[in-house]
Amino acid sequence: MQRRDKGGVMKILNLAVIGKDVSKSDSPRIHDFIAKQMGNRINYKSVSVPENKFESEIDGLMKEYDGFNVTIPYKISVIPHLRKISGDALVFGAVNTVDTRTETGYNTDGLGFSLMLKADGVEVRGKTALVFGAGGAGRSVAKKLADAGATVSVYDKKFENCLAVADEFEGIIPLENIKIQPYNLIVNATGIGMHATEGISPADEELLKMCSVALDLIYVPEKSRFLEIAENSGKKIINGSAMLFYQAYYSECIYFGTEPDETQAKELFEKYTEKNL
Repeated sequence: MQRRDKGGVMKILNLAVIGKDVSKSDSPRIHDFIAKQMGNRINYKSVSVPENKFESEIDGLMKEYDGFNVTIPYKISVIPHLRKISGDALVFGAVNTVDTRTETGYNTDGLGFSLMLKADGVEVRGKTALVFGAGGAGRSVAKKLADAGATVSVYDKKFENCLAVADEFEGIIPLENIKIQPYNLIVNATGIGMHATEGISPADEELLKMCSVALDLIYVPEKSRFLEIAENSGKKIINGSAMLFYQAYYSECIYFGTEPDETQAKELFEKYTEKNL
């Protein structure tokens, strides 16, 4: 369903990605590509908001845009400014997509993460996983892995965040300290490794040598220090570019009221990847 104005002309939606620092975000390029491929029209901007200005600026942004995506560190703090939250956002307690026309928050991170694993042939049922980070993205990842049948451990610098995730979702093991032991999958959902922390890894070589797959939700740089260490140890590595694309696809389906389709999403990602090699 394409949004049209009263004259029958296809409406151009004003959209954005909002975060503490989205200056290097690929979201505008990805959303523009998806919209064009799906026959929609958008204006998509990157809006960086300092943490000390979020509360004073968010309501104005709600009025300025038809919808927006939310990234680090506002996926939870945006919720009090919404009329309701729906779908996975209710489960995760975190929002990454806002339809300002209905003041509703959604979460497409988990859907994007699950499709990325599926498309990359990573089987998690019966496997062990360690997730670094218990914020909005970490919560989504931990829940999807547990739902898919993995045994999931979560570590965060704030242990109370781990406890909160474990209390809310079944099958989550909170870690106060990192246990050096084998894991089938290790996920970096902290944001460590980009911007001011580029070149830093949340996990050291000793731990990454004991995993099978290392997955970083970061996509800039393309190969974080976390992934470099894992690759040098001969491990399968995945960065967050596919997840970013897929969650963007699911977000645009929300903005334009269309039914998502996994096959379409994967075909669009292949086209996007070929175009941007």
